Amino acid sequence: MTHPLETHRIGFIGCGAMARALAGGLRAAGVAPERLGGADLSAEQRSGFEASVGARTFSDNADLLAQSDVLVLSVKPGVVAPVLEGLADTPELGRPLWISIAAGIRISALEKALPDGARVIRTMPNTPALVGAGASVLCPNSAASEDDLGLAEALFAAVGTTWRAPEEGLMDAVTGLSGSGPAYLFLFLEALADAGTQQGLPREAALQLARQTAFGAAKLALEDSRDPAELRAQVSSPGGTTLAGLAQLDQGDLRGALGRAVAAATARSRELSGDD
Repeated sequence: MTHPLETHRIGFIGCGAMARALAGGLRAAGVAPERLGGADLSAEQRSGFEASVGARTFSDNADLLAQSDVLVLSVKPGVVAPVLEGLADTPELGRPLWISIAAGIRISALEKALPDGARVIRTMPNTPALVGAGASVLCPNSAASEDDLGLAEALFAAVGTTWRAPEEGLMDAVTGLSGSGPAYLFLFLEALADAGTQQGLPREAALQLARQTAFGAAKLALEDSRDPAELRAQVSSPGGTTLAGLAQLDQGDLRGALGRAVAAATARSRELSGDD
């Protein structure tokens, strides 16, 4: 059976780290380098994309568009409008499926810059996609078909897990949780290692233990069907060390701090989209 990715030509406008991660995931999934391409003004970025993916690149976005069935907008949010404005006179602008990974850029903004009827899918991946462990959320416009959405899901499944947002309004909360979430966890890792060092552990050992503990706990949570609360209870023996530590986290309002962090990031995403 033919994989949906094997019959399409996929181009990346912007050849940075996330584009290389996505294209690398496609290569690992069996997509031939001849079916991939990239475009970037930076010769250094193009060179990096070519070296890591083995695909051809262009300095002109129009050249990439001409040979692509799917175009992934993998540029920074502030660059999306100039990129699409620069393609405004391209005859085939409405032909490809457009997939945007630009945080905070609404579907309506993309539709305004593209011809009527253009198929658009807004997505929010996160940085663990760089190591094939991303969490990506997808939301299509009304012109995108079920086949289009299936294709986009297959693309992002090559670098992690996917979820379809039932409405675009949820994308800000997605940004606040999984888009920004890796930074929250990196801060937790940093603090956990610092705490171990304060108790006498060598810094290298504290970092190693913190990283592996976080990895193992996340893997267990992914592979065990029980709720995280149940997994936490399993580790928390009455009168034991874990409960003593958890009591301090409760006293410091860890839950409240995380709630406020996600709320603040969600609100900022709305502001950046002009929906404040």
